[in-house]
Amino acid sequence: MSARGTRPAGVRVTRASESGAGDAASGSPGVVAAADPAGVRLPRPIPDATVSRLAVYLRLLGQFAEQGAATVSSEELATASGVNSAKLRKDLSYLGSYGTRGVGYEVGALQHQLERVLGLDHRQSVALVGVGNLGHALAGYAGFGGRGFPIDAMFDVSPDLVGSTINGIEVGHVRDIETVCRARGVTIGMVATPAPVAQDVCDLLVAGGVESILNFAPVVLQVPDEVEVRKVDLAVELQVLAFHVARRHGVAGTLGSTNGTVNGSVVSPS
Repeated sequence: MSARGTRPAGVRVTRASESGAGDAASGSPGVVAAADPAGVRLPRPIPDATVSRLAVYLRLLGQFAEQGAATVSSEELATASGVNSAKLRKDLSYLGSYGTRGVGYEVGALQHQLERVLGLDHRQSVALVGVGNLGHALAGYAGFGGRGFPIDAMFDVSPDLVGSTINGIEVGHVRDIETVCRARGVTIGMVATPAPVAQDVCDLLVAGGVESILNFAPVVLQVPDEVEVRKVDLAVELQVLAFHVARRHGVAGTLGSTNGTVNGSVVSPS
């Protein structure tokens, strides 16, 4: 887990809509949470795109901390993250964090705030289902445990895998998913199975109390409303990259292109 600092006095972790977010440079007031008729403060949701960037900021803050940095400016963190400083300040304003003019952000304190918002201030437990080629690679990735997501259970149906040990974890049979997940308090399930069995595996994870699922199978999973699913399709990501490569060469984004032609012109390699 990354190092933590002491939270500055008066800093309150809140959420706000983009329209109400302040900006460090403008000196606008801190984020104020909405309230219901009874006067109870209600958190406003953070957009998914912002959540993804917050996770990146946390990883980079860990690197700054390892280098001995006590503070970091919005410009430094933004450059390392690949965003502009205005967007970074807007993202961090959802936390109620505005930094100090001329000083920047205290690395340890900002890490603590991000860990809290991202749910990393309490232990997560991960179950991996499907220990084939992709699953085996995921099981061997040290980055999960290092960032607070230890794989505590693995499952498969192959007789060659069930009962074997991978990174100190014994591979169980898929039929035991529900029982083991409940016993070990699994919070996140990773599905790396073939598409035809992914839904059945998902159902077993949900029955075992898992409410967050990372799906690597090329299929859309049906889950109850309270279960969060994130889909990772590597083939789709490659196709998106291929589109951008083609666009840079001027052969993408046009209609009516067939048999090596675009709008009637022959497409030749550049």
